[in-house]
Amino acid sequence: MRFTKMHGIGNDYVYVNCFQEPMPEDPAELARKIADRHFGVGGDGLILICPSKVAAARMRMFNADGSESEMCGNGIRCVAKYVYDHDIARQSKLQIETGAGVLTLDLEVRAGLVERVRVDMGEPILEPAKIPVQLPGADLKQIVDVPLAPAIELANPENWIERSGLDPRMTCVSMGNPHLILFCKDTIAVPLEIIGPALETHRAFPRRINVHFVEVRGPHEVTMRTWERGSGITWACGTGASAVCVASSLTKRTDRQILAHLPGGDLELEWAIDGHVYMTGPATEVFTGDWP
Repeated sequence: MRFTKMHGIGNDYVYVNCFQEPMPEDPAELARKIADRHFGVGGDGLILICPSKVAAARMRMFNADGSESEMCGNGIRCVAKYVYDHDIARQSKLQIETGAGVLTLDLEVRAGLVERVRVDMGEPILEPAKIPVQLPGADLKQIVDVPLAPAIELANPENWIERSGLDPRMTCVSMGNPHLILFCKDTIAVPLEIIGPALETHRAFPRRINVHFVEVRGPHEVTMRTWERGSGITWACGTGASAVCVASSLTKRTDRQILAHLPGGDLELEWAIDGHVYMTGPATEVFTGDWP
């Protein structure tokens, strides 16, 4: 099976062109094996680029643990680059089918290759039942700056809550997949490897959740770190950065247009007046090989 390794600011996946390669019999098991950074190709998961009846291509995304997710913001930019660069569709505006619907992407092309992609991420979902979030005893139309306690208790080894300056209020947003956003003064002080999995699998989140800690640098700038559902700590999360843009705007911490600094690089986000979130960032092809 021919594969291509690609990344969007360090959020790396193994991509398979299912226009040419047969659909894997067990993509979940393949994802677990091929994404292994010691015994496989290595990556945050597996993305299949498939034929679609309604778009230029269909994206199916599997996390490193084999679970299938609806969408990946960094992944869909790479899918668009692959579709254009490998002559599946040579339009500078593409539509890609995902588990979160059909999304529209504008491609920035230089010397015949895609360098950056602007993605219409659609409208954020704020209704708790649709994210989904289930807080006992709560009847909320939105979960915006809602106190963590008593619904969710956080372990505090070595007093990280105090050291990070955590604001103990949460905001939850879905961008086709669920996100939990917490604001703090120092993202580096958060023991993400401990807190991330505890929050991801908390009973309040029936489909698990992506977790983001965010440091606001100014009205147009944030720094964030991510624990990604099914993959763990990742260098970037495009849907997460989109959710952070919505959350920081809703809570009046930033304006509706921000630059998000992630460990792997920067993303430009805008929650536009049409209600849609637009994300812009690079897409990079690394190498191609054969599995196994």
